[in-house]
Amino acid sequence: GEIKIMVNEEIMKSLSIKTESKIVLLVADGIGDIPSKNNKTVLETALIPNLDRLASKAVCGLTDPISCGITPGSGPAHLSLFGYDPLKYQIGRGVLEALGVGMELTPYDLACRGNFATLSEEGVITDRRAGRIATTLNEKICKIMQDKIKQIGEVEVIITPGKEHRFVVIFRGKDLEEGLSDADPQVVGGEIKYAQPFSHKNLLLKYAPPHLYF
Repeated sequence: GEIKIMVNEEIMKSLSIKTESKIVLLVADGIGDIPSKNNKTVLETALIPNLDRLASKAVCGLTDPISCGITPGSGPAHLSLFGYDPLKYQIGRGVLEALGVGMELTPYDLACRGNFATLSEEGVITDRRAGRIATTLNEKICKIMQDKIKQIGEVEVIITPGKEHRFVVIFRGKDLEEGLSDADPQVVGGEIKYAQPFSHKNLLLKYAPPHLYF
């Protein structure tokens, strides 16, 4: 039968050997999914001549970034791919996104990653990524928001555009607790959700819910 081995980072460090050779690591996210439409897997459904050609010249494998049966977000999944134990190093997606756009974080920062989305007149989400708007339009929208929302009570608000539909919001204050709930419904056609602080100690709870300022 199949044998699965979890190798920790200390063992990997002792086994790895530095060389001058380079590789291309191609991660086909979700390609190992179970059958769904027409009782076929993704690979059985798709036309894959290019993947077949790549596979014939490569070393292939299937990996569970966290553990079998767990579908992680891209944050912990990337940490796992880079050799870090995502259960040991729990870094939020907002922090990764903020660092990715070159922001400098302080111990007083609560970093959040956001997507622009499009809604119907009834308030139902029709596109979770707003059609992947141009980065230039993203920058204009973020500037409008930043000009209007500089502070929530004692908390400084810093809004920075990313690529296409992505952006980062930093809440900066001395009494902020980590953790906000996910506002992404994960499906088109879902109703709007609002991010809420996990901790009752979070300074943001002293004011109106953050989404009202946006």
